[in-house]
Amino acid sequence: MSVLPKQVTRASTWSDQVEEGKARFVPSLLLFARVAYRFQLAGYRDQCEYLSVQKNSSIERWPHNGYIKKLRRKDGCYYYYNKARECPDREVNKTKLYVY
Repeated sequence: MSVLPKQVTRASTWSDQVEEGKARFVPSLLLFARVAYRFQLAGYRDQCEYLSVQKNSSIERWPHNGYIKKLRRKDGCYYYYNKARECPDREVNKTKLYVY
């Protein structure tokens, strides 16, 4: 059973959280927001959904910056990412920010 988000907003500026899906604390809501351009590009809502669907799959990361290197898509194929920023400025406002 997966956890459903309580709120969805859109990103307005680029950050590490928008790029690759680290949890961040939202003091006004006292909840965690998980944001993830790389997860959404691979077809998932965020890291929460990825881990619930891909139970035996680990998240490979680049060693020098910790960004996601490879994700398994729902169809079983893999999505590979560069070491540097993937989210272009024109895509930032399309990235959804989920609050749990």
